[in-house]
Amino acid sequence: MLLDPAWEQQQRKTFTAWCNSHLRKASTQIENIEEDFRNGLKLMLLLEVISGERLPKPDRGKMRFHKIANVNKALEFITSKGVKLVSIGAEEIVDGNVKMTLGMIWTIILRFAIQDISVEGEVSILSIDWKDGLAFCALIHRHRPDLLDYSKLNKDDPLGNLNLAFDIAEKHLDIPKMLDAEDIINTPKPDERAIMTYVSCFYHAFAGAEQAETAANRISKVLGVNQENEKMMEEYERLASELLEWIRRTTPWLENRAPEKTMAEMQRKLEDFRDYRRQHKPPKVQEKCQLEINFNTLQTKLRISNRPAFMPSEGKMVSDIASAWQGLEQAEKGFEEWLLTEIRRLERLDHLAEKFRQKANNHENWASGKELILSQKDYETATLTEIRALLRKHEAFESDLAAHQDRVEQIAAIAQELNELDYHDVAAVNQRCQSICDLWDKLGTLTQKRREALERTEKLLETIDQLFLEFAKRSAPFNNWMEGAMEDLQDMFIVHTIEEVQSLIAAHEQFKATLPEADAERQAILGIHNEVQKISQSYGIKADIMNPYSTITTEELLNKWEKVKKLVPQRDGSLQEEMARQHAHERLRRQFAAQANLIGPWIQTRMEEIARCSLDIRGALEDQMTQLKQCEHVIVAYKPNIDKLEGDHQLIQESLVFDNKHTNYTMEHIRVGWELLLTTIARTINEIETQILTRDAKGISQQQMNEFRSSFSHFDRVPFHIGEVEFARIMMLVDSSGTGVVSFQSFIDFMTRETADTDTAEQVVASFRILATDKPYILVEELRRELPPEQAEYCIMRMPPYTGHGAPPGALDYTAFSTALYGESDL
Repeated sequence: MLLDPAWEQQQRKTFTAWCNSHLRKASTQIENIEEDFRNGLKLMLLLEVISGERLPKPDRGKMRFHKIANVNKALEFITSKGVKLVSIGAEEIVDGNVKMTLGMIWTIILRFAIQDISVEGEVSILSIDWKDGLAFCALIHRHRPDLLDYSKLNKDDPLGNLNLAFDIAEKHLDIPKMLDAEDIINTPKPDERAIMTYVSCFYHAFAGAEQAETAANRISKVLGVNQENEKMMEEYERLASELLEWIRRTTPWLENRAPEKTMAEMQRKLEDFRDYRRQHKPPKVQEKCQLEINFNTLQTKLRISNRPAFMPSEGKMVSDIASAWQGLEQAEKGFEEWLLTEIRRLERLDHLAEKFRQKANNHENWASGKELILSQKDYETATLTEIRALLRKHEAFESDLAAHQDRVEQIAAIAQELNELDYHDVAAVNQRCQSICDLWDKLGTLTQKRREALERTEKLLETIDQLFLEFAKRSAPFNNWMEGAMEDLQDMFIVHTIEEVQSLIAAHEQFKATLPEADAERQAILGIHNEVQKISQSYGIKADIMNPYSTITTEELLNKWEKVKKLVPQRDGSLQEEMARQHAHERLRRQFAAQANLIGPWIQTRMEEIARCSLDIRGALEDQMTQLKQCEHVIVAYKPNIDKLEGDHQLIQESLVFDNKHTNYTMEHIRVGWELLLTTIARTINEIETQILTRDAKGISQQQMNEFRSSFSHFDRVPFHIGEVEFARIMMLVDSSGTGVVSFQSFIDFMTRETADTDTAEQVVASFRILATDKPYILVEELRRELPPEQAEYCIMRMPPYTGHGAPPGALDYTAFSTALYGESDL
């Protein structure tokens, strides 16, 4: 089979560059791959370089049989490595057969460069589209993100992407340029062998760097745990000191038993104690509980990470704090009992004086304002009804006055008793008692005078009472009718359909038919009022006397009647305007419904697509991410339809249209659905991104991730065949807060912890030895180069000097540091 010319050209370039990348270690190279390997010398040299083994001594003659012998030695060496050479003979290589030469070199590449790469890796290489250059850039960015910014690359610039990747590989990764960007772009499908050869160089370049990175990560992890534990120890010491100091300050205050002289002072002391119980002590109870929790957590973390147990400073153990707290609570209990005893004692002393004050206050409150009321002359301008009401009210007051006679006598008796008992404030009690008795005598005199005046006025007004009664009986119903008519004519009616407007027009026509009868009633009521005025003038009654049965005046009746006549035509016009407005509202309803009936189902369809995608665990997370991103793009592009519907909804709201029989969707339904759709797609993408980050950060393969996801989805349904103790341990790890809910992130953390190795002092020593390039000591500059700045400085401050022979100044002993870190030795 003949090679495609473009593929053959790509293989020539790639294989030549690959061979030279190894031959330059022997200070030589080739120019023409089918010519320079014909004598077998450079071919044997290439195999020695890439295998690290010696081949048989080559023949130095220039005859054809010398060349064939050398090539056969090379082919026999390849065969000895377990490689089957199909249809490749020494004669074809010596004769410069391009196809056979390229096939032989490809066989060498497969054995010595690609064999270490897993089958899955090979399949992944062949399935990737390398033409746009993004795959090469992503490969570099994955291992060396400091060399390029992948987010700034453009898929539409394949030439720029490929040249950028090849230049970075050549300058920074020591990978020779094996292909030109034009070779890949101008070929429908790049040669797989050339691509695999090129990519294998990237694999071997990154393999060495990953070993050092793994060692640095292990040290960083161990140092991070140690730093966190030290911070927790310092925090425990600080909180314990603060809590013990508060207990030492508070206990003497609770032990103080000096009594106060008055009830008020004891009440203040009790209030201070209540503030202590409600405000000051509860936070300290919480601090004590949290301190114990932090201590237990710290000890657990130290035990899990193989560190020595934490011993607090003297006097700051949990038992010391508990003992001090017990003393505080004992003092608190005695203090509360003493307070209550003192308050009861003072309460008994103040009881009699308080009884006098309460009775005096009640009587004075009752008597307050009574003198002014009894002195009023309100009866001079009152109507007959008001006079009668004043008489009934006065009779009730006389009964109340008689009932208070006993209270005044009780007040006087208590005051006398306080005098006999020599109460300390008896002067104030006597003065107050005398004031109460004086006012009592005066109220009795004013009560008799007011009764006589009320009875005299009542007889004068009875003669005109009947004159107003008839007017009130007729005017009230008519006035109510006019007020109701005005309310109906000015009613700000709210209608939503044309039929409702038609119903209002029919009711208005019925009302207009009743107006002649109402006018006749109005004239009859005015005639009654004129008769009342005539009688009042005849008997000399004051003109400002008001009708006791009605507050309605003739002026009000006339004004309201005129207003009713003006409102009738105004109502006619309002109803016709509303009819036109309802026709316009119907058009808006139909326009909104047409759009909403399309958008609602569309949103539901997208939600179902997202749900299906998020539940699919058969493919890679990146494939799910791609599908979700495409769905997100479709959703964002649909936004103008929502905006258009919002505009129509705004018109409906501005027109105060509240119902729409043409659709079941409201704007709120659409908004909630749209916001839920945006939230769901964002949350689902975030969940997939989190799973990808977790997978990459913890070194989980795609197969493992799929198994974790499948296991997690059945976690609460599949029974575990383990003991109760083991199950409780697992639940403590995946649900430390005890909520009964296990997140996927917690589940992955648990699975990776269960399958990962526990760090030991020996592993940390081995990691430092890698960073120190197998030296028994490590230098400051090596720590700063390989570790993050904060952790590098942590090691420099705590790592002891190396005391062995042959070490340069400043060398540090990482072995002593690592064993001390795990409590196996002392620094």
